[in-house]
Amino acid sequence: MLITKELDLKNYEQAPDGSRVYLLSRGDRGSMCLCYLPAGCKSKAVKHKTVEEVWYVIEGKGEIWRKLGSKGENTALHPGISLTIPKDTSFQFRNTFLDTLKILIITMPPWPGNEEATRVQGIWEDT
Repeated sequence: MLITKELDLKNYEQAPDGSRVYLLSRGDRGSMCLCYLPAGCKSKAVKHKTVEEVWYVIEGKGEIWRKLGSKGENTALHPGISLTIPKDTSFQFRNTFLDTLKILIITMPPWPGNEEATRVQGIWEDT
């Protein structure tokens, strides 16, 4: 099946981590969305049960904390940064810029719904 979809900035969903998500195309093996986090905001800390994600920062600046097993790290977010979030990775991100942080996210397999994410202890106080 061939799918074509245009971004509709009036139609978004609230992700389990609190960010704003604009759903883009979805295939049999993956889905894609555009994630917005407003200036000065922090996400809730979560982890995914069955999906992995690949992120690409389009605009803005921020920071992400990721922890898989006993290994945790903080990474600066800015345009051009790409990163992975394997399944069972705890993560939390925040916007440290004066404008919206915009991230293109690919999810494999396709995003199954908000029950996919479970809350975890993060490193920044949740908003």
